[in-house]
Amino acid sequence: MTETVSISTLEGDAKFDAYVARPTQKPRAAIIAIQEIFGVNTGIRQKCDKLAAEGYLAIAPDLFWRLEPGVELDPDVEAEFNRALDLMGKFDQDQGIKDIEATIHFVRREEGVAKVGCVGYCLGGRLAYMTAARTDIDASVGYYGVGIDGLLGEKHAIANPLLLHVPTEDGFVDKATQKAMHEGLDDHPKVTLHDYEGLDHGFATEIGKRRDEEAANIADGRTSAFFTEHLA
Repeated sequence: MTETVSISTLEGDAKFDAYVARPTQKPRAAIIAIQEIFGVNTGIRQKCDKLAAEGYLAIAPDLFWRLEPGVELDPDVEAEFNRALDLMGKFDQDQGIKDIEATIHFVRREEGVAKVGCVGYCLGGRLAYMTAARTDIDASVGYYGVGIDGLLGEKHAIANPLLLHVPTEDGFVDKATQKAMHEGLDDHPKVTLHDYEGLDHGFATEIGKRRDEEAANIADGRTSAFFTEHLA
């Protein structure tokens, strides 16, 4: 079952929408799906639907709601891709983490699900790292997160497991950034990095030209095993 729910901000002064996919049985845990720069579009909703089929309560908050509520963009359409880049430039990431934290509270208090993980893509991959460092989320996964080298100063605050998927030919994450991520995080007891040789940004998207079927299935299998272990 799917629906749209309304979540109060941490301050309680406003509300934002989130897409929810529910499993047929009692949820084994909850997973927050953190959007790319394209909003809570068809691909992100499909991610939630797949997680619900695995037994999770899956929820994707609309993090761009302060800029343009309900925006859905297609990365394969150039004009929409450029519009997404513009939204990303205007997006307040610190505020976005607060909205993710509000979503964690919503799941635990309103839905009654204690164990909560998150999985993010692109911008969402970066936000998954920030969520691991700044909230009490139980487990986090980031796919092709951007600019994580600039967040390494927060790694000491990562107290729960974090898994990062890193394509080696990412057009938005250069080799120097990847090197810095490995040097900064390989010895962290809570962080695991997986490299995907020859793969580009967006390889695990559900739909569209960027998807690499084989690599996406490998990465998603690792994510599934990670959540099975850490959200039990």
